[in-house]
Amino acid sequence: MTTTEAALLAGPFQDTGDNELIANVRPPQWRNPTPQNPYHLLIIGAGPAGLVAARTAARLGAKVALIERDRVGGDSLHYASVPTKTLIRTSRNYADMRGASSFGGKAPADIPVDFALAMDRVRRIRTQISRANSASSLVEMGIDLFFGEACFLGPAAVDVAGVTLHFRKAMIATGSRPKEFDIPGLPECGFIHAKEGFSLAALPKSVLVIGGGPGGCEAAQMLARLGVRTVIAMSEPLFLPGEERDAAYTVSEALARDGVEIHLNTRATAARMDGASKAVDLANGGDIRTVTVDAVFVGTGRAPNIDGLGLEAAGVVATAENGIQVDDFLRTTNPRIYAAGDVCLEQKFTTTADASGRLVVRNALFPGRKRMSSLIVPWCTYTDPEIAHVGLYVRQARERRIPVKTFTVPMHDVDRALADGEESGFVKIHVREGSDKILGATIVARHAGEMINEISLAVAAGIGLRKLAQVVRAYPTQAEAIGIAADNYNKTRLTPARHWLLRKWLHR
Repeated sequence: MTTTEAALLAGPFQDTGDNELIANVRPPQWRNPTPQNPYHLLIIGAGPAGLVAARTAARLGAKVALIERDRVGGDSLHYASVPTKTLIRTSRNYADMRGASSFGGKAPADIPVDFALAMDRVRRIRTQISRANSASSLVEMGIDLFFGEACFLGPAAVDVAGVTLHFRKAMIATGSRPKEFDIPGLPECGFIHAKEGFSLAALPKSVLVIGGGPGGCEAAQMLARLGVRTVIAMSEPLFLPGEERDAAYTVSEALARDGVEIHLNTRATAARMDGASKAVDLANGGDIRTVTVDAVFVGTGRAPNIDGLGLEAAGVVATAENGIQVDDFLRTTNPRIYAAGDVCLEQKFTTTADASGRLVVRNALFPGRKRMSSLIVPWCTYTDPEIAHVGLYVRQARERRIPVKTFTVPMHDVDRALADGEESGFVKIHVREGSDKILGATIVARHAGEMINEISLAVAAGIGLRKLAQVVRAYPTQAEAIGIAADNYNKTRLTPARHWLLRKWLHR
């Protein structure tokens, strides 16, 4: 670690305000319980998937063992969803203050960023959220909580801290970690990923963000809004390669407005120290450009945590790239053992982890089976505007030879979006042509993550656009865009023949 990193980084539990968090997620004097073998369900990993499965199974009367090697809550609580969204909200507050003139106000002449105050808020909120799944609350539910490294001894037994636990069914939910990458010189220069990012004691003056996926885009915009000179480089020709192009383009425009320097089709090829700073070579085709920054943030994907689990002894097949092999019921190659969350799923989101954890309890402990592919799971990238999606993209529908018709409503056609000064974006709903069946939807708006839930409910319940048009929504709200899209569908039903019949009826 360089002198610069040492100045920027502080231990994640340095502040005394974290004492309650420690007591909730890894009590210092914890003693593992005496095993109650065999367990109906043994769970390895106390992140979102593991916690929801443990609580669900315990509420249903199962005898549950939950093993965690580090801290209850997983990356979602400590380094990912909770702290990132908290700090994103703070950065949005600074952006709104700077843009006060757009809302009939006057922006202060100087808006200094108090990063220490922002991080104190992150710690408070992380601690508050940790109470719901604290070690003591899990024990009160009758869950046996073990801290230590888990390793399979065979197809139905696990070792943790020198003690053998036996199980009828097990679930692996060990999550994922930032992917390793090979940029010559960068390990020696030092870099930051999400896990270190929330141990920052001070903001760097400048940063290079490598990666244009959801995490990279969120980090770049957040840092720029906090006053950091931010450069983002990604190897793809466009941001968020999995999203629809107009959605990704809207986000790229938003990042540019916030001052992010953008390099697409660009790879970081080498790094070296330049005094106290880092000089990173960026290659675009045959052109090489060097950027000099105080810190490098890497957000180039995640790899499953499977090392040290003794999967071979359990008869569980896994690969370093794709994680644990599961079928559509989330069963591994050992029918006693299931997996959930990042360790086995392509979509590495808290929502999919939660949904898959619940599915495992259903499939492992009770008769009947439910498929992962049958679940309707939305996701959201928390840039400003946000991008939220559920169901099929148009390209996926066409690959399956499903005819598609799309209804698009720009947010500038929505009264509340205009009143809020948040008219960037759109609601786009895809239906099967010739029907009102919703195949999927993409929403780009400041509150897209909230708005997508109405569409998710409609898809899960089999409610079509025709029925959505009958829903009375509070006015004015940005969700009115969904109602406008539904009304636009109804207009297509008024064919010339139907129009003629209506006129005949009215003029009878």
